Amino acid sequence: MRIAREIKIPSLLKEKTMDKLISISMLSADFSRLGEHLKQAEAAGADWLHVDIMDGHFVPNITMGPDQVAQLRGAVAIPFDVHLMITHPLAYIERFAKAGADTITVHVECDDDTDACLDLIEKCGVKPAVVISPETPASAVAPYLDRVRMVLVMGVHPGFGGQSYIPETTAKLAKLHEMIGGRPVRLEIDGGVNFDTLPEILTTGADTIVSGSCLFKGDIAANIGRFKTLFEQ
Repeated sequence: MRIAREIKIPSLLKEKTMDKLISISMLSADFSRLGEHLKQAEAAGADWLHVDIMDGHFVPNITMGPDQVAQLRGAVAIPFDVHLMITHPLAYIERFAKAGADTITVHVECDDDTDACLDLIEKCGVKPAVVISPETPASAVAPYLDRVRMVLVMGVHPGFGGQSYIPETTAKLAKLHEMIGGRPVRLEIDGGVNFDTLPEILTTGADTIVSGSCLFKGDIAANIGRFKTLFEQ
């Protein structure tokens, strides 16, 4: 990660009121029935579709490319929350923007310059966001808070679904919520979120909740409804 430029965007420095959102992670869906399951999730109240892109280098697994994301764009109308777990996102940002991404999130740990990535995302007319892995401190996103629309915190090591929530993530989320302050910047958590961990996570100020394994296991509508109930509590 290179040293970031200090860029202030006055229009973002205003008080925010963020509704809590569910960004359902498609990696845990049954891919033989993917379109059907995504439609079920949308009908049940999922707010966003979280699309994990893995390159087999930044993380060990490989998922899908822009062509597949473009095909999915026709399946549901909810916004696409595209998380690039790739070493060189600059080479792919434009293609994922054209494929239908509404938000594109890049890792501050990737090999490309973070500011350059955010510049390109904005140029493509997509909302820019940054993400940090479990080993990365909250302070790593401080240079970008005045130009991103969301900060994503990994509650597990990126690259695999179904992992257990790392307890230290809770303090990191609370710290980031304090750092964000009145900026209209969403605070997203991805990894290990289930019915047991969600209540604790919600105390931190996190407002965008990614979950896959928990929500796609069993009755999708009932699971999403249970998440919404926990939001209200």
